[in-house]
Amino acid sequence: MSANPVVTRFAPSPTGYLHIGGARTALFNWLYARGRGGKFLLRIEDTDRARSTPEATAAILKGLTWLGLDWDGEPISQFERADRHAEVAHQMLAEGNAYKCFSTQDEITEFREAARAEGKSTLFHSPWRDADPASHPDLPYVVRLRAPRDGQTVIKDQVQGDVTWSNDQLDDMVLLRSDGTPTYMLAVVVDDHDMGVTHVIRGDDHLANAARQMQIYHAMNWDVPVWAHIPLIHGPDGKKLSKRHGALGVEEYQAMGYAAAGMRNYLARLGWSHGDDEFFTDAQAKEWFGFDGIGKSPARLDFKKLENICGQHIASANDDELLSEIVAYQSSIGAQPLSDEKKSALNAALPLVKSGSKTFGQLLEKSHFVLGERPFTPDEKAAKNLDNVSRGILTELTPHLQNASWSRDALEAAVSAFAEANDLKLGKLAQPLRAALAGRTATPSVFDMMIVIGREETLARLADVKI
Repeated sequence: MSANPVVTRFAPSPTGYLHIGGARTALFNWLYARGRGGKFLLRIEDTDRARSTPEATAAILKGLTWLGLDWDGEPISQFERADRHAEVAHQMLAEGNAYKCFSTQDEITEFREAARAEGKSTLFHSPWRDADPASHPDLPYVVRLRAPRDGQTVIKDQVQGDVTWSNDQLDDMVLLRSDGTPTYMLAVVVDDHDMGVTHVIRGDDHLANAARQMQIYHAMNWDVPVWAHIPLIHGPDGKKLSKRHGALGVEEYQAMGYAAAGMRNYLARLGWSHGDDEFFTDAQAKEWFGFDGIGKSPARLDFKKLENICGQHIASANDDELLSEIVAYQSSIGAQPLSDEKKSALNAALPLVKSGSKTFGQLLEKSHFVLGERPFTPDEKAAKNLDNVSRGILTELTPHLQNASWSRDALEAAVSAFAEANDLKLGKLAQPLRAALAGRTATPSVFDMMIVIGREETLARLADVKI
């Protein structure tokens, strides 16, 4: 490993949302750098002008911000560095590591068709590779890398092991197009070098690119980064992740109510492991994360596991941080913002509702007893617990609560004594109480709800459901 400070990067193309696979790649880069006191940089690969949009760039930045993956410095635009990429290509030309190729697209197609007909390799060998510059016509040309024809290119990959390519299977790739614009392959290498990237951690669909990019590093006599190509994420059925598997963009997961800390934890475990640990904090992930824990097989997305991990993070979260994330979640789904009064009420309820809630949607549903408005309209299930008999029982119970001191133990004692005196099971009382106080059947304990909403509000809600 390099003795230099670690520098990693995430380099998405702004042609759409931040894909879940891209989010995990960003997370792995972030964990590796942050765990070693290094830098995590962001580069927007926006050279495809037809498909790159400012909206997509904004969506990527928003997705990373929601996930809590902070980057160092300003995001770099690859497109804005085109002159620098071209400068490197011209330097390679001047040093004999690249050459001008005047072959037209028709000539290349003709060459390949003839090679195919003869059963030969269709790898294009440019007739201009060793041509005398004096013979160059005054025509458009591309700049090609003068790649080695013999020997091997070996990628010493931290995940895949040593991967070897025979150089006679790698072509003289184009570095500059005939209009003078740089190709993706050149731009990536120049940017990584100029940004001081020490470790390139990316999907294993880029493994073949690494062999060709390595040749540019060698031609320029630049330090080659440490490579780590990680397997892709598959759907639960083992097939490549696609829309049919459900949510793909990170913002969709926010709108589904998952906690960002849970998402980080789950994504870290998707293809990487530390023993049998399933639930862990950011601090633990940064300390533990390394290439030796990354598997070689594609990881499978599992929504049940994601929900369970998110539930554990919601349960263990700091209440103030949880409240601000709930507010952001509501904004992401276009819900009515909570008033300061409701935020304060929700904050008081959080210790009761965060345990057992796997998503913010579930948590808010359980918090209906502080977020709803009087008079509460019971939902279908709760309404069944408020028949005339139950309403009559609540009317009889009310004076006992009016006279109780307002502590959990005293309230529990008062309700238990009333149940015993009337030969009722506590459950027979709890369900109508729940329906009256919250209009729901899934709520915290009735005694906990009474403490949070207070004596006056409790009695007012009971009065609302009297016969």
